[in-house]
Amino acid sequence: MIKKILIANRGEIAVRIIRACQEMGIATVAVFSEADRQSLHVQMADEALCLGPPPAIESYLDMDKIIEAAHRTGAEAIHPGYGFLAENAAFAHRCEQEHIIFIGPNSRALRLVGDKVRSRLTMDKAGIPIIPGMKNIPQDFSEAEKEAQKIGYPLMIKASAGGGGKGMRIVWSKKELRSALEAGQREAKSAFGDDSIYLEKYIEQPRHVEFQVLADNYGQVIHLYERECSIQRRHQKIIEETPSQALDPELRAKMGETAKKAIEVAGYNNAGTVEFLLDKNKNFYFLEVNARLQVEHPVTELTCGLDLVHQQILIASGKKLSFRQQDIHPRGHALECRIYAEDPARNFLPSSGKILFLKEPQGPGIRHDCGIYSGCQVPIHYDPILAKLIVWAENRALAITRMVKALDDFVILGIKTSIDFLKEVISHPQFLAGETTTDFIPKYFANWNRQKKNEDQLRLALLASAFIELETGLTKKKAAGVSKQIFSPWLRLGKWRLGGK
Repeated sequence: MIKKILIANRGEIAVRIIRACQEMGIATVAVFSEADRQSLHVQMADEALCLGPPPAIESYLDMDKIIEAAHRTGAEAIHPGYGFLAENAAFAHRCEQEHIIFIGPNSRALRLVGDKVRSRLTMDKAGIPIIPGMKNIPQDFSEAEKEAQKIGYPLMIKASAGGGGKGMRIVWSKKELRSALEAGQREAKSAFGDDSIYLEKYIEQPRHVEFQVLADNYGQVIHLYERECSIQRRHQKIIEETPSQALDPELRAKMGETAKKAIEVAGYNNAGTVEFLLDKNKNFYFLEVNARLQVEHPVTELTCGLDLVHQQILIASGKKLSFRQQDIHPRGHALECRIYAEDPARNFLPSSGKILFLKEPQGPGIRHDCGIYSGCQVPIHYDPILAKLIVWAENRALAITRMVKALDDFVILGIKTSIDFLKEVISHPQFLAGETTTDFIPKYFANWNRQKKNEDQLRLALLASAFIELETGLTKKKAAGVSKQIFSPWLRLGKWRLGGK
């Protein structure tokens, strides 16, 4: 069994992995950029090492520094989380060469599914339906233009080296192609260190349905049923749920078996997600394999009763899956809202700065995966996700009611967030009816501009700001030869003493 894991990530996912390791009695190593020195994941880990300056290319994307940190701290394994190097086959291969366990798929499988073009070809040969599109990466604009004419507009530009909506663009006409390609390549390069893109046909008004899969190192593959991820902004998911309202038992079984076949064809191991687009006629098409833990994995955990990070670590440690497909019986309904540091009223402009006050929602069936705390700084350098709010209930109607109440109780002061926007989305009549397609946000919320003033919250912000100014500093703790700062609410009270003489 693995004894020490380095988490090559930041924010709420790093915190999530650290908590799982703590439950399993595994020591943890955090890595961080200079912008994240006081981040929650740094404070929670047993050891912490600074990788370098804030830009991801000089810190969280620097393979040499991360490998060196693992050797320096004696970490046997690296968990990449999601984003950054999570789907980088070269990094997984480096880990294999350095005799470090990569908690994810093997490098050969990762190279296959991580290359979206190559994986499409593999699935097509295996008889798995794919969206019409390119079967190679264009070498120049001229080649891309010719392929675009063959595919037909509208079409989608997608990054070959990763997902999460990074590098993705819809192109409606020939005149938009060049600028969209250039923008997509720049974003892909920044997010994944690889500017490779490809083109595929854009299917209008589909549903985005994905299947969570686990595969051990002994040939056993199971799926943990589906997640509906159709509520998206700029091709990035913001609300997820399970089960999907679009699937009946027959279609669910067919898609689940297709997902397992895709994983088997790829020779894949560990946790992964097979993504599909579902059109109006209930035809489904293979989209891609996300070769990592997904942001939305908690909704599956709540309905299936499994901890996916635990399972990842067990598989990476050489354990067999302890259950079979027939043992998985999802129960109830789960919803997740991603909480972003951005201003929905200003076209979702990222919002950075100090969080003056944080009040987490609580109650039965409520889970909050969080990477922030009152007084922490939200930097400008990374994806603006702050937290994930997840609820479970016996049925969808109750889950929605519970989510609305939880969002009402969720307070983050000091920066702009998407909380009010999310509450309006899940309260929309079409969402309540389960009529969710990938064009939901542009169709119903294109000009959302709610300027809400709440005097109580403004007063609370002033009090919180004054309270934090009393902060006397953070206790310093040495870890692995570097200074690690520990957060304690007691240190935010100013001077104090126990009563008595």
